[in-house]
Amino acid sequence: MPKDKMLHLPILVEQDEDNVYIVSCPVFKGCYSYGKTIDEAMGNIKEVIDICMDEETTNVSGFNRFVGFREMQVTIV
Repeated sequence: MPKDKMLHLPILVEQDEDNVYIVSCPVFKGCYSYGKTIDEAMGNIKEVIDICMDEETTNVSGFNRFVGFREMQVTIV
């Protein structure tokens, strides 16, 4: 019996001015959701990822490849 393959996906978490958590998965274009709590937002993004994967016509190697995060310092005028 073959084991299910696991796909490890990066999830970006932000919080807006209304304290709503906005989550996105950069591997899929337009893959984002939100929630009042991080747990709610993560549950919602899981559903969106499932939809994105169902709609994906290429195999997993065709997805965007997550490289990492960088921080940039800018001057506020």
